[in-house]
Amino acid sequence: MARKPTLSPTKITTYLACPVKYRWTYIDSRGKFYLRAKSYYSFGSSLHRVLERFHDSNDTGVTTTDEVMTAYEESWIDAGFPSAEAMAEAFSEGKEILQRHVEEQFIRPREAKTVFVERQLRYDMGEFALIGRIDRMDEYPDGTLEVVDYKSGRQGVEQDEVQNDLAMSCYQLLVKRKYPEQKVQATIIALRTRDSATASLEEKTLNEFESSVHQLGLEMLNRDYEDLTPVKKPLCERCDFLPLCKKHPEFEG
Repeated sequence: MARKPTLSPTKITTYLACPVKYRWTYIDSRGKFYLRAKSYYSFGSSLHRVLERFHDSNDTGVTTTDEVMTAYEESWIDAGFPSAEAMAEAFSEGKEILQRHVEEQFIRPREAKTVFVERQLRYDMGEFALIGRIDRMDEYPDGTLEVVDYKSGRQGVEQDEVQNDLAMSCYQLLVKRKYPEQKVQATIIALRTRDSATASLEEKTLNEFESSVHQLGLEMLNRDYEDLTPVKKPLCERCDFLPLCKKHPEFEG
């Protein structure tokens, strides 16, 4: 029996931004030869690894500021930086971010307890499964479940951004379908500034969102990507696959 296709927030976001980019990223194996390491991915992944260990109750080796700094040095990813100076600057900024995060936890202990960190959830939607990896999920004394998502690139975040964020909506759908009796909310934390915002989708909105994801998922899975004509967009200038699109006779740019 063939494995059921899976869609994730990243796949959906990529498709909505550019179906051609989705093709080169997930459908056509030729695309992998054009992918380049990104410094912001390395920076964000390094921070996520340490935060995962710090908030994991089973990981007793990363509980103090010194242990967090040691874990950061061990987890650092140096791929994609344009120079040694740029990498050193990013590394230093990451240390400051983590130190502030840890100190805040000690000064203002959280009311909620962490249920899990860096866990992938899966929801069967018939023709495909929706999956998503959640940075952290907390539970409050009243039973409310909170999806926490770290953003290493943002300087701030507003409630409406969380409310309209596709990934956060997917995460809420995944959690609500797994824990239907509990209230679910989502929080984005901008690590650079420690700003955060929280929002929650009502049941009706969540059902409408699920229907939209199902319809879009069928479109994504059944589309003929071979016949796609690349269309010039602002994101093309930063896209790894621009050389591939330029080979298409109808592509202008």
